[in-house]
Amino acid sequence: MPSILIIDDESSLVSSLSFALEEEGYTVHGAGTALAGLKAVADLRPDLVLLDLRLPDRTGLEVLEAMQPTKGGPQVIMISAHGDTRAAVKAVKMGAADYLTKPFDLDDLLHTIRTVLERGQMAVEIDFHRRAALRNTGLVGASAAMRELAATVERIAASSTTRILVLGESGTGKALVAKAIHAGSTRAVGAFIEVNCASLPEQLIEAELFGAEKGAYTGAHQRRVGLVSLADKGTLFLDEIGEMPLSLQAKLLHFLEDGQYRPIGSTRSLQADVRVVAATNRDLAAEVAAGRFREDLYYRLNVMCLKVPALRTRGDDVVQLAEHFAHHYAHEEGVVPIRLADAAGKLLAGYRWPGNVRELKNLVERLTILFPGREIGIADLPAEIAEMRPIDQSAPVGGNVATAAPGRTSASIGTTLADAERDLLLSALEQCGGHKGRAADHLGISRHAFKRRLQRLGIV
Repeated sequence: MPSILIIDDESSLVSSLSFALEEEGYTVHGAGTALAGLKAVADLRPDLVLLDLRLPDRTGLEVLEAMQPTKGGPQVIMISAHGDTRAAVKAVKMGAADYLTKPFDLDDLLHTIRTVLERGQMAVEIDFHRRAALRNTGLVGASAAMRELAATVERIAASSTTRILVLGESGTGKALVAKAIHAGSTRAVGAFIEVNCASLPEQLIEAELFGAEKGAYTGAHQRRVGLVSLADKGTLFLDEIGEMPLSLQAKLLHFLEDGQYRPIGSTRSLQADVRVVAATNRDLAAEVAAGRFREDLYYRLNVMCLKVPALRTRGDDVVQLAEHFAHHYAHEEGVVPIRLADAAGKLLAGYRWPGNVRELKNLVERLTILFPGREIGIADLPAEIAEMRPIDQSAPVGGNVATAAPGRTSASIGTTLADAERDLLLSALEQCGGHKGRAADHLGISRHAFKRRLQRLGIV
């Protein structure tokens, strides 16, 4: 049974309450001063404290404040005299679970104790499952960057914030971060709805997000329920938010302001309680400056911002990730996992990974299918990796750190993002024989997004 500490200077009250609570099976301790009470909290670590507001050496509020820094500390029920109700309410705002006013009925006390203890146990169980969910989200890696990211994800998941922006290069795992935030939050009981803003035709995005009434537009043969509605009490993940048309950005901004939206063709507004996680590989500040992204929407989304590190900056995480994927695909294929020879592991750790984690994942899947159970040497790796010089991990990101391919010159520090993107697109097209669909798959983006990038950069 739980243990209870009574901090009250009325010895007769402490004695009578101790007797009554012990009869109910609780372990009970008493303290007559604030100092003795705080020492008992530290030594005995009780599950619940009955704390009087008026003590000879300190107020109950001061004792409560002193106990707050103790994470996982006891639940507190304040005991107040009739005229101390306002102070008791303040105590609840400071973190007390409940309060009782003297004189109180024993049955009321027992009911309040049971309710508070059950609520505290439920909170512990929720926190346990939340942390377990975070451990199983697939955020693999022991590098400093990944440890920092995992800690930030945990803090954000547990918070009440509903506007989160995830930045990072294509293929770094931004969707995985969004799922980790959802899984580690109290919203995990709700739905996780993912929308790729680049994969839908512009004329259908609004209907997809907010829904539409029957007959609202050509082809709307029945009422469509929007993804915002499906994400109510859960999480809406807007991937590639930088690709969202300007015409829809204003409507998204309105929804973010007050949670209200209106399906196409409807005359009434609806409400949804949704945590919105947006992700992009673009520099949104530059997009705002260029007039392609609304400034007010950018600042509305950018309440909490996470940066997912590129794989080339994560050192030995590459080998750890490769082993993780090897076991995953071996299980899927029903084979023995592949193993990386030391030389192959070092080469992979030094490779630039333009496609980031997605590229590594695809590589391990291919190797698992071709060489199940084998030790993978350098000769088994694709030519574009086997012939690549390892990058200098000490060089600054974006600097002159690696050749892009045999015979090609490295990108200089002054190379613009547009030039780097153009080189990447052209390289993908060249490797895929000019086939845009395959090139898009190779880069891990949709064909629609690939074509829009070509058009923006003036590549025919």
